[in-house]
Amino acid sequence: MDFSTLDLARIQFAFTVSFHIVFPAITIGLASFIAVLEGLWLKTGDPVYLALCRYWTRVFALCFAMGVVSGVVMSYQFGTNWSAFSNFAGSITGPLLTYEVLSAFFLEAGFLGVMLFGWQRVGARAHFAATLAVAAGTVISMFWILSSNSWMQTPAGYRIEAGRVVPEDWMAIVFNPSFPHRFLHMALAVFIASMLLVAATSAWHLLRQREHRPMRISLRMAIIALCALAPMQALVGDALGLNTLTHQPAKIAAIEGLWETERGGTGLTLFGWPDMQAETTRHAIRIPHLGSLILTHSWEGEIPGLKQFAPEDRPNSTIVFWSFRVMVGLGILMILLAFAGLWLIQRGRIHVSRPFLRCAVAMGPAGLVALLAGWITTEVGRQPWVVYGLMRTANGISPVTHQQVSVSLFLFVMVYCVVFGTGIYYLLKLLHAGPQHDETPAAPSSEPAVAGRHPLQGAALEKDASQGDGHA
Repeated sequence: MDFSTLDLARIQFAFTVSFHIVFPAITIGLASFIAVLEGLWLKTGDPVYLALCRYWTRVFALCFAMGVVSGVVMSYQFGTNWSAFSNFAGSITGPLLTYEVLSAFFLEAGFLGVMLFGWQRVGARAHFAATLAVAAGTVISMFWILSSNSWMQTPAGYRIEAGRVVPEDWMAIVFNPSFPHRFLHMALAVFIASMLLVAATSAWHLLRQREHRPMRISLRMAIIALCALAPMQALVGDALGLNTLTHQPAKIAAIEGLWETERGGTGLTLFGWPDMQAETTRHAIRIPHLGSLILTHSWEGEIPGLKQFAPEDRPNSTIVFWSFRVMVGLGILMILLAFAGLWLIQRGRIHVSRPFLRCAVAMGPAGLVALLAGWITTEVGRQPWVVYGLMRTANGISPVTHQQVSVSLFLFVMVYCVVFGTGIYYLLKLLHAGPQHDETPAAPSSEPAVAGRHPLQGAALEKDASQGDGHA
């Protein structure tokens, strides 16, 4: 295929960001899950919660490291491949990303060492506080990243001066029209992806060893969480769809494969093949009025078709039509899995139902696949704009040559395959190993008096003194 310099620059950014987003998605959800496990250990004293806490902390640490590496690489592209965009919108995107580093990354990095290596060095409550700080840091980081990206989708609080964006109202910039919906949608997505990973890992171990108590507990916790998160995601997605119809109607038309504006009610195309050249959706299977009901909550709601927009302002309907359906289809399967698991929990059979356990294992990657499909829908659907309505993507590229972008893309693919292939291999080995049955309930250092500590720590110290701890 004959790719232009712009095409290659977009492919390079899409490649690096797709690798990157997987790891923060896992760490954001796992950080909160680990905090819950540690809190349950402090409350109950059950060493199983500690074994699970330490196990998932090791998974978290590996994903955090790969997320940092891939994030640094991605950020450099704003200067190398997209300097014109940075020159135009840097006065807004720059400070937002700086806030992310100052308020979130430093918080995560500062307490991550205590979370990973402080089991024998600080008190149990202090260690729990560090874990909470890391979990909070991951969510704050997501807040600023989503704020920056949402501003590019629905810009607000700015003025144009000398060909550049100048901030006027930072509250309007941060809380731009699409941000609340997109932030909540992303937050639910990462928690769902993490819980599916936990459920799949637990189910895999239970298929091998039915009486694996730590994995029985983690499977129940993951399924109960999914029962709350997955249906909530459907409601938030509906609200985001309404918001997108208001601010980015061309994206909605592309998602629906809708070319003509239908008066008196819009049908929903379940399946088909949007043809951008012929301006039609071939082999369409449609349900009358359902599009209006879903997207406008009205029987006769009107949705503008793609032909109402100039050809150069239309997103690629073929891509977003199918990426959206992959996301929604997997979301429906997640809801079914969650409530099937809840039904089995109520009957005490979730750990022995092999068909369900196999389904849970198969659904393990579904959260990440749906997350990537959602971002493809969001970003391809925004095209041809890099800042919606203000700057076209073609105008945001740096003055780089076709050869420069081609070589750098090739090097990225090679290095990522080696580095992250190794990392993913080690991640799978960690998931395969599972928690240690005899992991010692961790305790802080033995220098201060035990009497002033949490009662669980005294017992842990005595056990450490006699057995030691191989996981400090």
